[in-house]
Amino acid sequence: MNKKKKLKFKGMSKIGKSIYKLIDKILITPLSRVVYRFNKFFKAHTAGLDGLLNNTRALIIISLVISFGIFFFVSIRSVNIVETESEILSSQPVNAIYNEEKYVVEGIPETVDIILMGRKSDLYLAKQLGDHKIVLDLSDYKTGEYTVKLKYNHSVASISYKLDPSSVTVKISEKQSAVRTLTYDLVNQDKLDSKLNVSEVKLNESEVYVKGSKETLDKVASVKALIDVSTLELKEAGSYDIDTLPMVAYDESGKVIDNVEIVPQFASANIKVESYYVDLPVRVVPTGKLATGYAISSATSSVTTVRVYGDQAAITSIPYIKAEVDVDGLSANKEYKVTLVKPSGVRYMNQTTSSVNVTVGTESTSEIELSSIDSRNLGSGYIANLVNEEDSRCVVIVKGVESVIKSLNTSTVKAYVDLSGYGPGTYDVPVLIEGQDMTVTYIPKVQTIQIKITSTN
Repeated sequence: MNKKKKLKFKGMSKIGKSIYKLIDKILITPLSRVVYRFNKFFKAHTAGLDGLLNNTRALIIISLVISFGIFFFVSIRSVNIVETESEILSSQPVNAIYNEEKYVVEGIPETVDIILMGRKSDLYLAKQLGDHKIVLDLSDYKTGEYTVKLKYNHSVASISYKLDPSSVTVKISEKQSAVRTLTYDLVNQDKLDSKLNVSEVKLNESEVYVKGSKETLDKVASVKALIDVSTLELKEAGSYDIDTLPMVAYDESGKVIDNVEIVPQFASANIKVESYYVDLPVRVVPTGKLATGYAISSATSSVTTVRVYGDQAAITSIPYIKAEVDVDGLSANKEYKVTLVKPSGVRYMNQTTSSVNVTVGTESTSEIELSSIDSRNLGSGYIANLVNEEDSRCVVIVKGVESVIKSLNTSTVKAYVDLSGYGPGTYDVPVLIEGQDMTVTYIPKVQTIQIKITSTN
């Protein structure tokens, strides 16, 4: 035990000696040299200094220099203390006093700027002690339009102040109320988990009261509860009760109306969240024209099925997912890396890329005959008829590799005319062809047919 204490003492002694040597080198030795040189200089010039100090004129001059130095130093410091300065306290809130149950006041500024002027020391006190309360007192005013001065509770009497603005023009109106239907808006849906979808919202209130001046209430076209899904903890499918939904009033153009009170202050709702999905096939869709004399023999995708999530009504109407490949000028087999096309209404796809192998062969041509031509997108209240009866049948030129043409299911090939935007009258309308096999090119032999549209009324 004694040996351990001795070893510890020796270690502490070594550390103390090291610290002493460091202080001696950095501080003691340099200071000793300075003192020694100053003492040597003073001894060498003692006679000159004694003569200067015994000379009356020299002492007067030295005294004057020191006095002027002290005078200028004190003057500068005193000027800094007593000189007038100004400082701006920007964006100070305004506290308006009036009967909020009875009146609506327009024209009250949210904030004003305070310009303080005075001595630097007083400005410092004013900033530290004052609560800088700006008051617009309308307690004695009735309905009408007035210009009223703002008041500031400055706490230091030695400073002056100016408000910007110093007065405001306000319009005081009787507060009225009206009933408006309450609807809702879903906000930030893109921040919801992509596998989830808000399928239903039931507001607990169907109507709300809006209060304000008559002129303001006449502008209120709608009131909506804002459901910000990014602030809600919607982590899985289920039913959620949401309270304290903020409500906003809008005019006919969709602009927010601020100067209106909505009662109740918040809305509540029940939100149903679902995770709906379907499995859709992937279809290769070639774009562009192959080199002359060539056609697609086969086009296969490494991804054959994709699971898509989204709104049920939207995704159940989607027939397939496209894997588009650009075959323009193609004359040899090729492998493509493609991004699958995400249809409108789909929030999430479990596969987004695919490899597509395209093989080409010699192009052949054949013809098929369709027994009818459909009309699509005709407006309600109209009937479309063929002008020439022979146009009821359609011959389609089919181009592709011979083996593909022979195995083509002709029942999947459709001829149609798109009548969207057409009204009563007779028109030459283009004939369009669609087929499920995208490796084949379909061309109608008769490019246009005459259609007569009449009204059912």
